[in-house]
Order: sequence, then structure tokens, then C-alpha cells
Amino acid sequence: MGLAAGQAARADGDSFDALKRMYDYDSKQQLDVKEALLHERDGVKVYDVTYASPKGGRATAYLVVPVGNGPHAGVVFGHWGPGNRTEFLPEATLYARAGAVSLLVDYPWVRPAPWRKGLKFADDPESDHEAFVQAVVDLRRGIDLLAARPDVDPKRLAYVGHSYGAQWGAILSAIDSRLRGAVLMGGIPDQAAIYRDNNDPSIVELRSTLPREKLEKYLTSCERTAAVRYVPHSAAPLLFQFARYERYFDKAAMDRYAKAAREPKEVKWYDTGHDLNDVQALVDRVAWLRRKIGLAEGELVLPKRQGKE
Repeated sequence: MGLAAGQAARADGDSFDALKRMYDYDSKQQLDVKEALLHERDGVKVYDVTYASPKGGRATAYLVVPVGNGPHAGVVFGHWGPGNRTEFLPEATLYARAGAVSLLVDYPWVRPAPWRKGLKFADDPESDHEAFVQAVVDLRRGIDLLAARPDVDPKRLAYVGHSYGAQWGAILSAIDSRLRGAVLMGGIPDQAAIYRDNNDPSIVELRSTLPREKLEKYLTSCERTAAVRYVPHSAAPLLFQFARYERYFDKAAMDRYAKAAREPKEVKWYDTGHDLNDVQALVDRVAWLRRKIGLAEGELVLPKRQGKE
């Protein structure tokens, strides 16, 4: 099936209600949370956490908790595709100092055995699709985990995601009404923006070695989780953060993505690359989340350096 045929089938057979049903799960299922304290520094505790996944196995995560009984705001973080739960650990520590409990969840393909489900790209698109759906469901369970904590205010929950994490955030904002806001960092409208339309040398080389029919089959499969299909239905305010020197997709793709989103939304641009490691991007996230979920007022306080030089 070519792209045009696949898109026609998508329009006919995949209504938004049908897409939403992909992420259904039994919310009454026990989370079976297991946690172990990793460290406590300057009033912030970091726990190693696992909890039961409705799709099988266990999700691995960090839980970052401030001092005090709360009720605190809650933030779920989604890392970029090749990354893991460590990506946002420094940022979650900053948020803890501002009065937020954070959960940083690993995706199925970066978890340890026996819970790991590796990605296979064009060799098995359906396997990847199942892993993508599980990533979103496990993030929803992460929202359940925070909402159930006595030190978290379930009416002050937000999401922050980067790259793949931004894609999952677009989906979450449309299918889960509990979020008061979602930050989408370095996100794409769909996989075609990378693998069909991008001219990064590594992607050009990949396209040259991959049969066109195989690539089209993969892109058609990925349409079901394409962020651009969800942001028009977002139930939460969105903050888009884009890089002017993005390597994986072009400005036209980013504009198409932001334009598809419903209001309220904000779109901000930074003179950096896909990592979005611009300090101003962090400052803007803090300010935006402060307005949405009530992070404590004050200056952004950096953590003290640990250990010796």
C-alpha cells in the first residue's frame, strides 16, 4: 500500500474516536508501585520506581519528590526517543524545589530485561506501533500514579516531553482530560517529516538503502500515532518549543504541526538544535508551568554541585 492509499484508508477507517480507543486500559488495575530511595539532597528525594504496565511487564521510572506534605503540583516527563528517564532528572530536581512531584518514565524499548521491547523500524512496523501505544498507556498510568499520591493535587497535573516525548504529549493532551497543560519540545507532526522530507545526511543515507515500499509501509503504520492528528483535539493548553537549527525536520514541518493545534497554545523558537538545551527554553517552561499548575514563585535556583572537583 502506497502513502496515498494508506492516507485514504486512514481518513476512512481511523476516526479520532477510534484512535483514542487504542490507548484504553483498565484504570482500576492495581499499579503495584515498587520504589527504592536512591538519594536525598537539599530537601529533594529521588526514587527508583517500577509499576505494572497494562500492556505487560513493568514500567521503569524515577520519582522526584520535594519536602513537605503538599499538596504539590505533579509533572510527568517523556524523554526523547534514544534517551531514557535520566534526560529530565536535573529539571525535575529544579521543579521539586518549586513544589512539584515529578515522574520520569522510560519507554518500553529502553527498559531492562525482561520488560524491554526493542524497536524494529521498517523491519516490523506493527511491533513498533505496539511499543508506541504502550509508551503512551504507561505515561497515562504515570498520571494515575501521581494523581493517587496524597502529596499531589490531582487538579494541578502537567506533562513535559521532548521529541518522541512531545509526540506522546500531543496524544496525551487529546485523550486525557486531567492535564492542565503540556509542553511539546522539538516535536514533529508525523514520521514522514523525518524519514521522507528531511535532508540530514544520516537520513539521506538511510533512504538510499531502504526500499521505497518498505519505507512507505512504515510511514503508513506510524500515521496512527502521528502527533498532528491529535493536537486539533487537545483538551489542555500547549506550549510548543522549536529549534531554529533543528537537524531532523524542517521549519515547514514545525509550522504545519503548530498550525494544526487548537487554542490555547504558545509557540516559541530558540537559537539551538534538537537538544533544545537553551537556558531560555528552560526558563520559559518554568514560567509557563508556574502559570498552569502553580509552581512556587521565585527565581530558578540551580542545584549545588555535588562532590569534589
